Amino acid sequence: MAPAAASAAALAALRRAAARDGVPDAARRRALLAALAAALLAAADDIVAALEADFGGRCAEETLLAEVMVPLAAMRLARARLRRWMRPRRVGVPFHFWPASAALVPAPKGVVGIMAPWNYPVQLVLMPLVDAIAAGNRVAVKPSEATPRTAALLARLLEAALGADMVRSVQGGPAVAADFAAQPWDHLVFTGGTAVGRQVALAAAPGLVPITLELGGKCPALVLPGANLLRAARAILAGKLFNAGQTCVAPDTVLLVGHTPQAFEAACRATGLGLPETAVVNEAQLHRLDALCAGTELVPLAADGPGRRRALRLAQAPADHPLHQAEVFGPVLPVVACAGLPAALEWVNARPAPLAVYLFGASAAEAARVAAATTSGALVRERCLEYAGMAGLPFGGIGASGQGRRNAEAGFLALSNLRAEVVHGRFSLARLLDPPRGARARALVRRILR
Repeated sequence: MAPAAASAAALAALRRAAARDGVPDAARRRALLAALAAALLAAADDIVAALEADFGGRCAEETLLAEVMVPLAAMRLARARLRRWMRPRRVGVPFHFWPASAALVPAPKGVVGIMAPWNYPVQLVLMPLVDAIAAGNRVAVKPSEATPRTAALLARLLEAALGADMVRSVQGGPAVAADFAAQPWDHLVFTGGTAVGRQVALAAAPGLVPITLELGGKCPALVLPGANLLRAARAILAGKLFNAGQTCVAPDTVLLVGHTPQAFEAACRATGLGLPETAVVNEAQLHRLDALCAGTELVPLAADGPGRRRALRLAQAPADHPLHQAEVFGPVLPVVACAGLPAALEWVNARPAPLAVYLFGASAAEAARVAAATTSGALVRERCLEYAGMAGLPFGGIGASGQGRRNAEAGFLALSNLRAEVVHGRFSLARLLDPPRGARARALVRRILR
């Protein structure tokens, strides 16, 4: 089969399966999620090995936490709460339609397409897939070609756990991805960079395909005068070093209020942290980072490790430098000294809304001020990154950092068609307004309006 035909073939096969077998009921959905959870656990060591090879060095504990534990928690939560999520939602009926009943009933959208990136190639397929299966959909996935061993392993895992009538995997490079994005899915979920997200949205637009976009941005970490600098530095570095900073919700830039860059550097060194346990994924990403940091002052916090394990570098750059505009997405941490909280808020608001704003040392009044003055997908205090692993919390961005939400009930609803179902009685006051209409109908309308 020609690569360009693979996406269309997957969509057609899943539509045939849906027409033949119908919508999976709650018991079937729970069984599928249980099978997927068991398969994921059984494949944990294989996933660690595949990502170690694809990255040229990936920390096993990071893989187990991000690629196994986080999706597993989502599967368990969905199984536990699925029947409640599926219940019809009663809606009140105005008196002039009585006797009648109305409800919103979550129905599957149909066939959902999922496009995942390379930085968390298992998690970012499985998290929206859990939402889709819980909502009763069938799924086609397009894993990243930048992690080919993991993509092949994931395809085998999904087919063994869920069956080819529920999920199909489409493998290939940019041309296949472009074709995948243009298919007439019933919903398309894309996770990746903002620039590619715009291209995906344009590809989906002619078919009016509804989309969920989980994108990126520059997540700022505001360190205010009340912060314990050592504690804040440890939390920021722990978030930045995870997966070598190749995380959409990694702290991108530190905004210091009431602290100097020199004091922050000293606090960072006092933590003993500096060398990521995971490598930069490939040479192309290293070259991108080097080009982005050209002309900046870089201070390594440790010696570089073997291969592509590059130590974290603190960076200072002129205000108009590209480092302050583009998402870093790697082991480089820009540091900006701000004259006060208003200057820090001005820095944040001069850029597109991020996935998260991280806040350290804020009083209740300062936290309220930041919340009121900024727009973001999340506002997190005293830690970084970890909120994305909370299974019951909806995840997503706003504006350039994304649209829509995934995870838990929000993800279930995003991939459901909330269909209105109405049952009318044999008579109601509204029937008096059926044609032909006369003086009595006009009087009734005026009475209803009053």
